[in-house]
Amino acid sequence: MTPPAVPSPAAASVLDLAPVVPVVVIDDAADAVPLARALVAGGLRAIEVTLRTPAALDAIRAIAAEVPEAVVGAGTVLTPGAVADAVDAGARFLVSPGWTPGLLAAMRASGVPFLPGVSTTSEVVALLEQGVREMKFFPAEAAGGTAYLASLASPLPRARFCPTGGITLASAPAYLALPNVACVGGSWMLPRHALTSHDWPHIETLAREAAALRP
Repeated sequence: MTPPAVPSPAAASVLDLAPVVPVVVIDDAADAVPLARALVAGGLRAIEVTLRTPAALDAIRAIAAEVPEAVVGAGTVLTPGAVADAVDAGARFLVSPGWTPGLLAAMRASGVPFLPGVSTTSEVVALLEQGVREMKFFPAEAAGGTAYLASLASPLPRARFCPTGGITLASAPAYLALPNVACVGGSWMLPRHALTSHDWPHIETLAREAAALRP
């Protein structure tokens, strides 16, 4: 069976690419392609590679070049320079844990979709004032979890979120049931033992469980 087409983030919201976005920390760029192939095979095509290691940009480059089915993005984007480096490496979306006016301007000018991070109502209102409706809610569990996000839905209906931080396979459905949550970010499908042992079939199985959380 031919897999469904992946929406281009240039034409569709990055929040609508998948119900779960894997948040990936890659220590060895050589692992990037087999890891991405395992996630894609399991149904998770949007992959956030965090800029937390020296290997991150090379990993993004490799995935962009060798796994065309994946929509690879950069996470932990903290500076305008990181925006430029990530897009140059092939990132098709950007995610930050927070935002400043300078970072927001750089992400907006990058030409790719972006999710600035928020954890307070005032930050959400400030982004809405800037015309930004799609945001990362981080750190989700520590910042109030589903109760906090549910309380934002009525007064701030235009805001849509990808909560990330402490979310698990067990807790993800409660987030996805909220009207203002389009997807969640998480790393539970990437257990350290599977990464270090290169157990890509196990990661594929966990990815498939995550992809099935919402049709």
